[in-house]
Amino acid sequence: MSLSSQTGSAGPPDTGIDISTTDYAHRRRELMRMMSDLKSMGAEALIDLPSVVVIGGQSAGKSSLVEAVSGINVPRDSGTCTRCPMECTMSSHATSWSCSITLRLGFDNNGRDLPRTTTVPFGRTITDKNEVEVWLRRAQSAILNPNTPSASFHTKTIEELRNTRNTLKFSRNVVCVSIEDPDATDLSFYDLPGLIQNEEAETVALVKSLAEHYTKKGNTIILTTIPMSDDMENQQSMSLARAADPDGKRTIGVLTKPDTLGVGAINQRKKWVEIIEGQSEDHKLKHGFYCVRLPDDAERTQRLSRADSQRRAAEYFDTTSPWNTVADRHRFGIPGFVSDISRLLIQLIEEALPRLREDIDKLLAQCNKDFDALPPPLANDPQIEVLGRINAFCDVFKSFVNGSHEDKRLAQRNRALYAIFKRDIRGTAPDFRPLEIPGTCPPLDDTQEKMTLTERDPGVKMMGIHDISKVIEDSIGWELPNNVPYQAKANLIAEFVKLWVAPSERCLASINDVLDEVINALISTHFGRFKVLEGHVGNLIRTQVDISKEFAKKAVKTALDLETTPYYTQNTHYLQTLSEKWLAYYKVVRFKHKNSQPIEAPVKISAPYSAYHQSETPVSIALRALANAGYVHISIPDLARLLPPEPYEKELIVMADVRAYYHVAYKRIIDHLPLTIEHALHHALAEQLSQSLLTSLLTNVASGANFSERMNELVSEDPSIAQKRTSLSTRKQRLSDIRRRLMTFGSSV
Repeated sequence: MSLSSQTGSAGPPDTGIDISTTDYAHRRRELMRMMSDLKSMGAEALIDLPSVVVIGGQSAGKSSLVEAVSGINVPRDSGTCTRCPMECTMSSHATSWSCSITLRLGFDNNGRDLPRTTTVPFGRTITDKNEVEVWLRRAQSAILNPNTPSASFHTKTIEELRNTRNTLKFSRNVVCVSIEDPDATDLSFYDLPGLIQNEEAETVALVKSLAEHYTKKGNTIILTTIPMSDDMENQQSMSLARAADPDGKRTIGVLTKPDTLGVGAINQRKKWVEIIEGQSEDHKLKHGFYCVRLPDDAERTQRLSRADSQRRAAEYFDTTSPWNTVADRHRFGIPGFVSDISRLLIQLIEEALPRLREDIDKLLAQCNKDFDALPPPLANDPQIEVLGRINAFCDVFKSFVNGSHEDKRLAQRNRALYAIFKRDIRGTAPDFRPLEIPGTCPPLDDTQEKMTLTERDPGVKMMGIHDISKVIEDSIGWELPNNVPYQAKANLIAEFVKLWVAPSERCLASINDVLDEVINALISTHFGRFKVLEGHVGNLIRTQVDISKEFAKKAVKTALDLETTPYYTQNTHYLQTLSEKWLAYYKVVRFKHKNSQPIEAPVKISAPYSAYHQSETPVSIALRALANAGYVHISIPDLARLLPPEPYEKELIVMADVRAYYHVAYKRIIDHLPLTIEHALHHALAEQLSQSLLTSLLTNVASGANFSERMNELVSEDPSIAQKRTSLSTRKQRLSDIRRRLMTFGSSV
């Protein structure tokens, strides 16, 4: 449960009993110990652990507050002195004072999370409070110079430390100070570098970013130090706290330097009293404000004890107006402040435990899922693994080619490309128009006048009667009179056959692209786990694919060459029938044109047929009338014989014969070429791939010095997968340890 959900005061009621000897005290110590253990395990990077963080600007009294709470002296220098977080943990479960320092390393030099957090003991146990400051300086230097062994800083003097050129300006790694003090209150808090404004922009941003990282967490109590010598609106720490905690539910204000307000600052004092008493509408926090008087420089040189410092502060607040008029005396001085913060933190931990356990369980479940999704480590003999994967690849590819695989992409995409090829070849049909001025005639793409091409090859030329006459004239050799040269038809056929090259090449190129996509996908599927094997076998496969492509290219050229001279077909009946239909059609078109009849216009008929055949053409009427008269089996070409003699008879015959042969060749090529590609490319590749792959692989591998070593190298695991497995394994262990610590807490108290 986040801090913002709390509604009452923390801890046991104040009954006057020494709580350090109660069951509550024992549980408090165990909770604090558990939090310390969890942080050492790196749990803070995974879950939102309850914590207390102290922020404040320079000269806000933050260092003095930390000293007053902890009872130790922290480093002080002009400018920015603290350059990494310090975690201070105090325990009253001791008979004498001692202090130990450790370095918690959970981030790399760039501030990124490390796979595992490590805790490094730093130096010996300190029993003299006067030695703490220099040891804290040494510890911070070790943090800021991660490439130098931390032990090398154990003996450095303050002057040597000041002259050290640090590797890092700031670090997210933590100096942990553990204090055993029978006079202390059990508490743990983070002291962050003081917020600054008059430094380099990069330094200002680094300090602010570090503070934001800690304060944004929902289970963090924010202690912001505010000097009473300045307006609260000017405090950067309050702005940062408001940004992280807009409702003020987990922010506590600590007012410092009350003795800097002169006697005449009546209005200022009145304003601060209203804030302390919770009467200020502009500055309300759920847990309110505390006011502390901290030792000044003169008092610090006297090295007053904690008890003496607290006594002087109490005397000041009890005798100085207007502080002595405030009813809630618990709001003044370090003892009440520390006691309240300790109780608040303990309550926060108690209430957060169930949610922390849930969060860890979710993270552990996801980690297990991610781990299980990884391929298991290689269990087979490397040679068996390699050969097994090659055979599986070849079998699956063959099923793709045959269309028996559940994935039909190869067959379906190729069929679509062959349909486009068919359309493109249909668009190369000769554009013959049997008129002297061909532009006056619409395209004639079907003898039934039911279809007009929507996509015509730009290489097709519109040709009229005179154009055909010119072709015939140019082809005349030693033919007898009235004989049309065969070469005239051959030249016209060659015109549309040569247009088939481009569609055929486009079709093959598209088929090759589809094949590449399928091959690459199968290579990734079958060999992608082992990057070395994927690269090596992938190259061998692609080499075979390229060979098959070249073979298919030659096969396609051969198929197209078959459509060149001689122009031949045994489908004579179909050719003759088409030729007669086209000839009759061309004659009808010419006849209609001469008689100024629209070529496609239907003719209305008078009774008795008009009631039933309102849109019949004259041709259909004639055929039906002849059939009724007993002349059955009469076709359109037969009717054409009834037309007057045609002066361009030979030109129309050439048009009809060439157009008929186009249809014969068209039907042949739209089947022949796709089958050629399928057999010369896909089927040939599928049949020979397994043998050629194994031969190439064994030849290449056997040529090396050590066959076994090479096979092991081929199935060496992808470093990224191995790294991910190691990372997930480490994370899994880390989460398991954290979970175990959370689950065992209840049984240990």
